[in-house]
Amino acid sequence: MLKTQVKTFSELSLQELYRVLQLRSEVFVVEQDCVYQDIDGKDEKALHIIGFKNEKIIAYTRVFKPGDYFEFASIGRVVVAKKERAFKYGYDIMKVSIEAIETHFKEKKIKISAQAHLKSFYNNCGFIEVGDEYLEDDIPHIAMIKK
Repeated sequence: MLKTQVKTFSELSLQELYRVLQLRSEVFVVEQDCVYQDIDGKDEKALHIIGFKNEKIIAYTRVFKPGDYFEFASIGRVVVAKKERAFKYGYDIMKVSIEAIETHFKEKKIKISAQAHLKSFYNNCGFIEVGDEYLEDDIPHIAMIKK
């Protein structure tokens, strides 16, 4: 079972921050073979949703209030460790992320920039595609909205 915590940047311990950045790098840089600037200066503004299994960080997102990333509230850096994906923890971390936006920001409308191959996953989380696909860091993406 996934245990989750919602923290501001200043509430993250150094070890948690290290483990989060390690997980993001493991998936977004190494697994996806994509060289990009993950540490983008936006983490300080975000709420961090951390998923733990057996005290190890295996899932994560960061969420933003409207105007801090997109016009609407947003969820980004959605990641689950490769060996844990079969357990569908992506749905758990997204549910907690959506609830965090509703609780902390009093918002319902959420925009994401989703990797195009994950459209059906995000559809199942209540998001619908808006606009055409585009490249972000050489990976096909699509904007999606949850109302």
